[in-house]
Amino acid sequence: MIYNDTIAAISTPIGEGALGVIRLSGPQALEILKVTFHGAAAPQPRRVHYGEVHDQSGKLDSVLVTYFQAPKSYTGEDVVEVSFHGGILLTQRIFQLFLQMGARAAGPGEFTQRAFLNGKMDLTQAEGVLDLIKAQTDLALRAANEQLSGRLGQSLIELREKLLTILAHVEAYIDFPDDEIDPETGQLLIERVEQCQTQVERLLSTAEQGRVLRHGLRTVIFGAPNVGKSSLLNLLLGYDRAIVSAFPGTTRDTIEEVINVRGIPVRLIDTAGIRESNDQLENEGIRRMYWQLGQADLLLCVVDGSQPAPDQQFADVGSAKTLLVLNKIDLGLHPDWTNSPGIRFSCTEQMGKEELNAAIWTKVMGGGVRLEDMHVAINARHQQCLMEARVALKEALSSLKEDVSPEFISIELRTALDAVGEVVGKVDAEEVLGKIFSQFCIGK
Repeated sequence: MIYNDTIAAISTPIGEGALGVIRLSGPQALEILKVTFHGAAAPQPRRVHYGEVHDQSGKLDSVLVTYFQAPKSYTGEDVVEVSFHGGILLTQRIFQLFLQMGARAAGPGEFTQRAFLNGKMDLTQAEGVLDLIKAQTDLALRAANEQLSGRLGQSLIELREKLLTILAHVEAYIDFPDDEIDPETGQLLIERVEQCQTQVERLLSTAEQGRVLRHGLRTVIFGAPNVGKSSLLNLLLGYDRAIVSAFPGTTRDTIEEVINVRGIPVRLIDTAGIRESNDQLENEGIRRMYWQLGQADLLLCVVDGSQPAPDQQFADVGSAKTLLVLNKIDLGLHPDWTNSPGIRFSCTEQMGKEELNAAIWTKVMGGGVRLEDMHVAINARHQQCLMEARVALKEALSSLKEDVSPEFISIELRTALDAVGEVVGKVDAEEVLGKIFSQFCIGK
């Protein structure tokens, strides 16, 4: 696809900094540079040139410019990157100069969208760019790089090729209505559809890990007043974020921060202590705490390990999403907790932090996933498409086993093919593209 206009965007955050960068992409990018750039030599592809940018009144700044000639560029078009001294006014002056020369201000994600539409990357790779920018941990960064490298896209392209082969065999029988699918061919098609099902299921199994890597593990810290919930939050963060007090009811609203636990972004939420109260504000905090419990991926039930076990637990501490934290063990462990599987912890002595991190990792990853194994982690959009493909493949398999007319099998296979194609952008889905690229920042 060839565009007739040239876009420009400020690619560095607005504000004072060491450098500012503006990018141009499109057929007039080089011409705009030639008019505004004054250097010792004309810009050559894939070379960095030193010079000055001038407007009608004279020099604006000394700059470094890099020219990437189409199609060997990020977008597949002529691309120019201009680096200059960072500053709010200077950045705006240079940007406005390029707009006056004929460029158009780019929309969110328009550079990456052009790269996709010009065949420089598939849709999963484009989404990998966004994941790379937003990654908060090493594990999320590794998964984003794997997706950007095309690992997920290649897996889906291979799946599409298998489906196309199966569909071609089925439609061959449609073209010759007098022929029926013989048992031997039918069994072969069944085995191939089952192979496609296995591949879809394998991809779908990464959805939960993908959600955690992108959005963080929603982890709620809860328990009775004065058991050390806010102290636990501060210790895990490494600084004092929550107010710690011996007075019950100090924490009234939820406090939320993100930490890195062995590559997993963990979104910690400190909540009000559970107790009966006549204070309207404290009761509102307790109400919000119960709401957070219902939304959580993981619960950290904090108790005072030096005191007797309460008559009633606030949550099922044996459930798959709950970890029991026995705090204040520096004061001695009460006999009630001797046989408890809870994690021995002391915020005062900073004991048990590594054990808690290990327990969180095990809860999330099942203890069997290593950093180097994180090759593919699908997102919510991929999951929805693949679930549609799974349903269609199940129906196609059932139809093949029941010797249903090839026309119906063909429809089911085409549905699966379209669903898989939507993941990598092999179908016309303007609304889907608009939604994806609207999440990008300007200049990317």
